Amino acid sequence: MEKELELNDLYDGFRNPEVMKAYAKLIEEDASKLDKTINIMEVCGGHTHTIMKYGVPQLLPSNINFIHGPGCPVCVMPKDKIDSAYALAMQEDIILVTLGDMIKVPGSNGSLQDARSKGADVRFVYSPMDCIKIADENPSKTVVFFAIGFETTTPMTCSLLKTVIAKDMKNLYFHVNHVTVPEVMEVLVQSDDCKIDAFLGPSHVSVISGSKIYEPFPKKYNKPVVVSGFEPVDVMQSIHMLIRQFVENRSDLEVEYKRLVSFEGNLKAQEMIDTYLKKVTFKFRGVGEVPLSGYDLKDEFDKYNAKVIYEKILPKETPKENKACKCPEILKGVAKPTDCKIFGNVCTPTNPVGSCMVSSEGACAAYYKYGNLLK
Repeated sequence: MEKELELNDLYDGFRNPEVMKAYAKLIEEDASKLDKTINIMEVCGGHTHTIMKYGVPQLLPSNINFIHGPGCPVCVMPKDKIDSAYALAMQEDIILVTLGDMIKVPGSNGSLQDARSKGADVRFVYSPMDCIKIADENPSKTVVFFAIGFETTTPMTCSLLKTVIAKDMKNLYFHVNHVTVPEVMEVLVQSDDCKIDAFLGPSHVSVISGSKIYEPFPKKYNKPVVVSGFEPVDVMQSIHMLIRQFVENRSDLEVEYKRLVSFEGNLKAQEMIDTYLKKVTFKFRGVGEVPLSGYDLKDEFDKYNAKVIYEKILPKETPKENKACKCPEILKGVAKPTDCKIFGNVCTPTNPVGSCMVSSEGACAAYYKYGNLLK
């Protein structure tokens, strides 16, 4: 009788210490042939956590350096968006629903967690589809789904809207804040202070959009890209693939995570996004406005758009950032959490000042948790 597949069967082999050591040896051999330091930006916070949790920097030679990128959806959310969520949450008849760590990010008036302590009905869900149940159980209330995330979670918001339309629901609206990866990567490589030599591309984004979204980087900017899985062996293999490119004087787009990533991606999910959403400019925290890097509902769905329905109560001011916090520089890859004077003392996971300390995918949270800096 065959053994039933268990969850750990899917990742145990990708956390094998012996395999990681073998890749470390290959990377060291190839890196010794290079006459400069290679700065690799891992775009996604999920990669940052794998790198820190499994001690990847300690396994690599000194001429391989990581730069942490703007790939955490909570970290890149600008303060004015937090303030909008807060203003909506403080309305008596609104139940504000969002995903995970979003409720802990501080805004001008406090976090959504603070709003909840003042009586606001703020809830977090693991799946956007849970909004249906909340709206059905509260017919006298209006549910506003504060949608966040990169390409990975965008189709789920579209699926929720499709269901809302099909059920002709009248008490569920959307405040859409989805963003996309390649546009902000392009801004970073074009910046004067860019130190990036190569990218680790996030695989979950690529499952939806396909690896094709990274094509301009090796071709136009001579920056190699390897689309990588999130397990430590995936990351080590991807780093080796990148270093091989430098040894062989190549600049290519390669996919390590071939288990699920194709060149074209999930066409059905892309079609759903194109049906309900339009590309708009989005202001990334620390980076600024990036044209066509965000999504909003198409105009024909204005009757579901909380930004339109509640326009009068949403704040218009541009809030000031805390000058002591280096999240903006960290998100641009020009500073590390340890470069921030308030990291680990004033700013901690229980008292976060910046968004990079709030999110479980944030670089500061990763350094605090795995960087042996706990005091």
